[in-house]
Formats: sequence, structure tokens, C-alpha cells
Amino acid sequence: MNIKTCKYIRLTLSYFVVAIMFMVILYPIIWIIGSSFNPGDSLSGSSIIPKNATLAHYKELFNMENSDYLYWYWNSLKVSVLTMLITVILVSLTAYSFSRYRFIGRKNGLMTFLILQMVPNFAALIAIFVLALLTGLLDSHLGLILVYVGGQIPMNTYLMKGYLDTIPKELDESARMDGAGHLRVFFQIVMPLAKPIVAVVALFAFIAPFADFIIANILLRSEKKFTLAVGLYKLISDQFGAKFTEFAAGSVLIAIPIAILFLCFQKYFVSGLTAGGTKG
Repeated sequence: MNIKTCKYIRLTLSYFVVAIMFMVILYPIIWIIGSSFNPGDSLSGSSIIPKNATLAHYKELFNMENSDYLYWYWNSLKVSVLTMLITVILVSLTAYSFSRYRFIGRKNGLMTFLILQMVPNFAALIAIFVLALLTGLLDSHLGLILVYVGGQIPMNTYLMKGYLDTIPKELDESARMDGAGHLRVFFQIVMPLAKPIVAVVALFAFIAPFADFIIANILLRSEKKFTLAVGLYKLISDQFGAKFTEFAAGSVLIAIPIAILFLCFQKYFVSGLTAGGTKG
């Protein structure tokens, strides 16, 4: 078998695998979009290409007299944006400290962050609930944001610290020789060079509240304070009044802010995701 034939076979197999992966990923998305346009509330008679497509489910979601969907959407956006901003600030400062300074407990701190990555937030649900109850943060978005931020810090600090290690420290030293202080070096020298990893951390921190259901369901009690995941679950949790097609319509709209943020940060992602693991 000659070289050209081997390359052709490898290329064909590669495209075949990519096509299968593409179908596996795309099929559920097409199905949920098609279901959102199907009439009725049940998925039993739904099809990917609805015969009598309707926008009634989308109109129902935006009818504030019968649906709290807009409240849920606003709550998710508020929680996600605040979580993203606070996480980026805290993670940037923490990662910069671990990357640039040498202090007692530095290695143990990094090891602790590495271990904490292995423990998801929902593993401490009882402790989180009791803590929120004792501090008066139960059924509040502030308590939910603090839990999300705390869960984001270990993994993202380790990721950003690896990226900051790739930025030459000689730049810091040159700036200090010119009279720059620590904060000026951080904001004007290091952070502009760390935009790729900041974008990655921001996207991770934004998506987490949108995707989370368990913690939000434990901490939030008022229906108008629900996030999208909890609110949409209520649409299908009723045994006799489940609205599966309306749930599908609400799920489709969730992707809009995530897609917009992804497109805004897209140019930073390739270098940010790969460079973060080069040094640790």
C-alpha cells in the first residue's frame, strides 16, 4: 500500500469519526429545537420537523401573567454575570500571587486547590444549606453567588496560575525598575498579556450558574427567585400538568447569552485553553 493510499484512508477515517461525533452532538440540539415548535404539551407526538409548527410556546414564556420565565431568565443572567465578574477578579489576584510571589504555605496552598478540584460543590450540599441558613442567605441570590464563586476559585486559580507562569518575569522586573508598583504591574503589564486565560475563566464562570440545578434548587425557595434550570424543571415536574414543549422552548433560549459570550471571546480561547496547562 503506497503512501497516498494510506493518507487517503486515514483522512477518510478521520472525517468519518468527526461526522459521527457531529451527529451525536447535533441530534439532541435539532430535536429540542424541533420540539419547541410542536403544538401541544407532550413530546410523544413531537417530531424533529413539526408538521404544524407554532410559536405559541415562545409566546407563552413571555406572557408574564401566566409564566415567570422572564424572572428566571433575569435571575440567571444576574447570578451568572456577578459570578463571572467576582470570580475573574478574585482568581486573577489569587493566581498572580501564587505565580509571582514566594511565601510560606504557597506549595501547600496550590496542593489544596488541586485537591479541592476533585470535590464538586454538590458533595457538600448539607453543609452549604446549613451555612446559608445560619447566615440568613437562604433563598437569596447573594448566597447562591458566593457558593458559585467559592466553587470556581480552586480550578480556575490553578488554570490561570499555569498561564501566568508563561509570562516572563523580566517584564515585571523592568517595570519595577521604572518605578511601577505591584498593582501597576498587575493591571498594566500582566493582565493585558493574560487576556486569553481571563476570557476562558470568564466563560467557565458564566456557564456554571446556567448549567447548575442542584445547588440552586437547594438554596432558592421563592418561585420568582428561581434560576432557569430550577424554573424550567418546575414546568415538567408536575405529574399531570407537565409542559414538555414549553420546556423545550425555554431550553432553546438559554443558549443565546452563552453563544453571544462565546463569540465575543472566541479569538482568545485556543491560546487560553492550551497555554494554561503548560506550567504548574
